[in-house]
Amino acid sequence: MASKREQVIQALAALIKGALPQAAHYRNEVKQQTLPDGGFVNIDDGDPGDPEVTLSPATYVFDHQIPVDVAANKTKTIAAETALDTMLGKIGAAIAADRTLGGLCDYVQVGDVSTEPLTTSGAAVSRAALVTIVATYGTTDPLN
Repeated sequence: MASKREQVIQALAALIKGALPQAAHYRNEVKQQTLPDGGFVNIDDGDPGDPEVTLSPATYVFDHQIPVDVAANKTKTIAAETALDTMLGKIGAAIAADRTLGGLCDYVQVGDVSTEPLTTSGAAVSRAALVTIVATYGTTDPLN
């Protein structure tokens, strides 16, 4: 059985894939050289950080910061900024609809978001965002 950490990352990936089915989805990949028409999403494993520990029974509570890269291209009818904003909105709505990832977490929230251009000479106009998603969950074994 996968560790709680892995279950949370997989559940978040599935939630985002459901919110953005047209995008290409990756995990722990470098930024793509070319963007697919539907955009791209890359979820990194992130950093669970140092847990708070409660005793009797021992429980390790993590505020796991999971970075998510999202990128979109300009189309003939939609600006790259608008396409990216729409993708981010869909991720936010999906998280708001399932703040516990099906009961795996105590709470999931969107942290900071930073955007940047991805345009290079001769390429389509593109925008990218790095979103930090924070999943708070507890486990009786920090490695499982």
